[in-house]
Amino acid sequence: MSLHRPLRLLLFIALPLLILLIALVYSLTWRPLPRENAPVICHGQVPQLQPGQALKVMTWNVQYMAGKRYVFWYDLPGGDGPDERPSSEDLALTLDEVVRVLRDEQPDVVLLQELHDNAKASDHQDQLALLQARLGDLYPCSAQALYWKAAFVPHPRILGSVGMKLGTLSRFQITRAERLQLPMLEADLLSGQFQLKRALLVSYLPIRGGEELVAINTHFDAFAQGQNTMQRQVQMTDDLLQQLQGAGKTWVLGGDLNLLPPGQFQRLPEDQRSWYAADSELQDLARRYPMIPSLQQASGAEQAQ
Repeated sequence: MSLHRPLRLLLFIALPLLILLIALVYSLTWRPLPRENAPVICHGQVPQLQPGQALKVMTWNVQYMAGKRYVFWYDLPGGDGPDERPSSEDLALTLDEVVRVLRDEQPDVVLLQELHDNAKASDHQDQLALLQARLGDLYPCSAQALYWKAAFVPHPRILGSVGMKLGTLSRFQITRAERLQLPMLEADLLSGQFQLKRALLVSYLPIRGGEELVAINTHFDAFAQGQNTMQRQVQMTDDLLQQLQGAGKTWVLGGDLNLLPPGQFQRLPEDQRSWYAADSELQDLARRYPMIPSLQQASGAEQAQ
């Protein structure tokens, strides 16, 4: 009987602590639904697309305006890169350059990845709002979808808030947008609460006469070796595209897919091949739909151009 009392005392202490830990993790993290409405902002009288109109689309992973002078801790396979965040000066400089490029190029639709929102590593900026403040005359409409959000991440190289989202800018009306949750990396119950929750940001742009253009923005996972996460993310995306095709919808998909075009694996140095599948997960998409660049441009004699 002498052992029972210490065990009861231990349980009496441990159970409330466990409940407190669960409540704390729950309060710090974010659990999006499989399908949600995504925020859309349009300012003023925004024109609609015209039937048959040519459209210039840009996709750009802006890496939270960090610039090119860093090797971040997550950039190296061992998670031991030297840098944890960009300087405030580099954040401002890169924002200026992104604004300059967009004004120079003036794409009609811009699909942006890795925009920070209230992240400690970028001074808690809302980077989409910063772009809208500088580019509102050119892009009156925008849609957004978070894919990483936590008030605090207890990783030794983070130890603070995170927030990352997709952003779609448009010179033309966006009537609505949706966030579709992609399959996630396998993880234990605790760390899974803090991990990225990748998504498709699906924006609907009306075309005068009753049709609409569906613009899909995404950022697939990376470092998914030993799992089928990439295949599942591609499959879900392909399922959506086939639904749109079957409904006679016009669509465009862009983003950072973190995958090799078919035929590129053999061109990699041996020490880089472990990050990718020999048969690209994109091959079904490449077979069904036109791609930019085309497979000929990506793998053929035109590759150097």
